[in-house]
Amino acid sequence: MKAAYLTIDDSPSAHTDDLTDFLVERGVPALLFCRGDMMEQNGLNSLVRAIDQGLVLGNHAYHHYRASEQPLEVYKEEIRSTEKLIERAYEEAGVTRTEKYFRFPHIDRGTGGWIIDYNQLNDADRDAVITIFSDGLNISLAPPTPEMSEKKERLQGFLAEEGFTPFPADGITFPWYQGELSRAVDVPYTYSFSDWMLLERHRGKWPYKNLADLKDKIDTDRWLQRPGSVSIILAHDKDGIEMVLRDLVDHCLNQDIQFLPIP
Repeated sequence: MKAAYLTIDDSPSAHTDDLTDFLVERGVPALLFCRGDMMEQNGLNSLVRAIDQGLVLGNHAYHHYRASEQPLEVYKEEIRSTEKLIERAYEEAGVTRTEKYFRFPHIDRGTGGWIIDYNQLNDADRDAVITIFSDGLNISLAPPTPEMSEKKERLQGFLAEEGFTPFPADGITFPWYQGELSRAVDVPYTYSFSDWMLLERHRGKWPYKNLADLKDKIDTDRWLQRPGSVSIILAHDKDGIEMVLRDLVDHCLNQDIQFLPIP
């Protein structure tokens, strides 16, 4: 069986209700990582409705800042202020929140472009990390400084203290995932839809220039297509690419990729 978890960043948008209806119609569970600024701008109604329909909300910080570029205390407040809005959405939905998930914007865990400790990787795994995580993230791949590594560890400690939940790593077979990332309190990913590359401001500037490119990316990814291996897919809830996300989900279903319930 080919299987994946669907995680969607940057909710809510003007299209979150339609996205929720689509996912429910297809029977696709999803984890919506919510930005505080988008929740303030677009309100909580669509997220309350998403909770009612069985989707799960996660925290994606307030302003979508890179953690490596913000003072530690500023970033803690980014997380706390967003958390208050998410709690309010669950209260309005009348649903008990059992898990608290967090994803760093830009997947910047405090160390810039290096998701995993650079010094713990062999050459092959470094190449794999570059392939997965530099896929359009517009990040510096310079090794982190000791100060950045310390910030990452302090952020991990803060997330644990705040009660955030590590994402289960069962079934994820990537060798580089089995160490630090499998124990992380934040939620990384193993495959990006790269749907954001078709936003008007990005279109044509990145490797994947149209929907056919993104579908071919799915078809040729050896991990996503490997039976018995589980992937964590990263997608986006953004104005301008709402139909792209739906087309890619349908394409995965047509490829017999099963979307798993959010743990």
